[in-house]
Amino acid sequence: MKRPFSEYPPAGPSSPNTLPDEEDEDEVMLKIERGSDELLSQTGAVSNGSVMSPAPNHADNNNDAKKVKLDTKNPGAPSRVIHIRNIPNEVTEAEIVHLGIPFGKVTNVLVLKGKNQAFLEMSDEVAATTMVNYFTNCTAQLRGRAVYVQFSNHKELKTDQNHSNNPSAQAALQAAQALVNQTDTQGGPNTVLRVIVEHMIYPVTLDVLYQIFSRVGKVLKIVTFTKNNTFQALIQYPDVVTAQAAKMTLDGQNIYNACCTLRIEYSKLSNLNVKYNNDKSRDYTNPNLPTGDPALDSALAIGGMPFTGMPLAGVTPTAAALGAAGIRLPGQPSPNCVLLVSNLNEEMVTPDALFTLFGVYGDVLRVKILFNKKDNALVQMSEPHQTQLAISHLDKMKTWGKQIRVTLSKHQTVQLPKEGQPDAGLTKDYTNSPLHRFKKPGSKNYQNIYPPSATLHLSNIPPTVDEEQIKDAFTHAGASVKAFKFFPKDRKMALIQLGSVEEAIAALIKMHNFQLSDSSHLRVSFSKSTI
Repeated sequence: MKRPFSEYPPAGPSSPNTLPDEEDEDEVMLKIERGSDELLSQTGAVSNGSVMSPAPNHADNNNDAKKVKLDTKNPGAPSRVIHIRNIPNEVTEAEIVHLGIPFGKVTNVLVLKGKNQAFLEMSDEVAATTMVNYFTNCTAQLRGRAVYVQFSNHKELKTDQNHSNNPSAQAALQAAQALVNQTDTQGGPNTVLRVIVEHMIYPVTLDVLYQIFSRVGKVLKIVTFTKNNTFQALIQYPDVVTAQAAKMTLDGQNIYNACCTLRIEYSKLSNLNVKYNNDKSRDYTNPNLPTGDPALDSALAIGGMPFTGMPLAGVTPTAAALGAAGIRLPGQPSPNCVLLVSNLNEEMVTPDALFTLFGVYGDVLRVKILFNKKDNALVQMSEPHQTQLAISHLDKMKTWGKQIRVTLSKHQTVQLPKEGQPDAGLTKDYTNSPLHRFKKPGSKNYQNIYPPSATLHLSNIPPTVDEEQIKDAFTHAGASVKAFKFFPKDRKMALIQLGSVEEAIAALIKMHNFQLSDSSHLRVSFSKSTI
């Protein structure tokens, strides 16, 4: 399981000037040769955004440390073996290897579990020198802890056959080599990342990306664009190591639950040329760039204010960025999951009806129709991004003859009535409802969310029910059926086209979970298709 964003502190330079108190390197290595330490054999290796399944420790790994040999020449002189101190106990070989990848080919790695130290062997002294010089000015970090990088007294890291069979070390080295080989199809490690957002059922903006990627380090520039109907971005960091940390930390993460997945690779570009500061591109090092909109540029010039960002339509960037994936910005309140629904038809609205309608876009936990103003209701969703989905798809939608309004409520939760308090059944708790569509992590239903349409998707149809029975049921519910079609390869599903979008909304409310047989209940959702 990937660590949540909140567990990864921002990477960046620290300023300790002294190394922590550690034993002399030769003393450490002498103890290794005597077998006093075990090689760290945890295999939860992370490489290039993937998570490799943990494997149990192998007994023969304990012999690795006993049989490590190092050739010693000219202590203190440059060496292709690098000594890394103060590493966290849980660090994997892959994380040590990732420190070296930006500087050249990594040929071997050794992690000392009991000593909070590691050795990294580079392919040549030039790569090792570049790495040591870099981390002399910018302290390296692993899992939030400052680690100290220096030349080893040893010129070569030799390990015996047992160490060569260490799966975690070998997987880390192979992944590093694969990453280097990717330069044929994408850029090698550099300061610019190419970000692709997959399964984007909710809009992702430049501001959302900035807030997420700023958690890792300082973002210099962002350019967003759409290619092959996929939202993409180029993000530039000040140095290779920060870019690498962002790639390692964020690749494969979801901005929101089970959707908006980040796929990150290195760009072939080494620098972004940003001409405008607007909602598509931003140069954070030059806030005085024009927006590309003459009217807005004139207004900004008169006010003497640089462009600092545009709000996301209908929602603040902060609310969008604080998704269910665990993103929490310092000083920001928890995102709101409660919706205010107004201009409802008092004669038709019930808690169950709102549960069913809003349940198309997320799991509804509670519904309260206001006692003194029954054309208003509060709907509490289980996740913040589900409230945004409901707003974008249901606000201003004509329902029961009236155009309803859906906005974020100032309330953080829907309160249940106190015992003895009059409520007339206007408040209901659906927390344990079996009808939630998205209760399973990674539910495929997230990929089938569409705005209200006149065509409904029907599923869970038993083989004993035919087309006429289904059409009759919808007609009795007040809908005018225009067309009907079973799926050719799966008769459990069908499309039904009604007279209007408003009819389809009313039909979905009435017919979702409609009992078709003793053991089958109909499932209804909006379709993107027509018949």
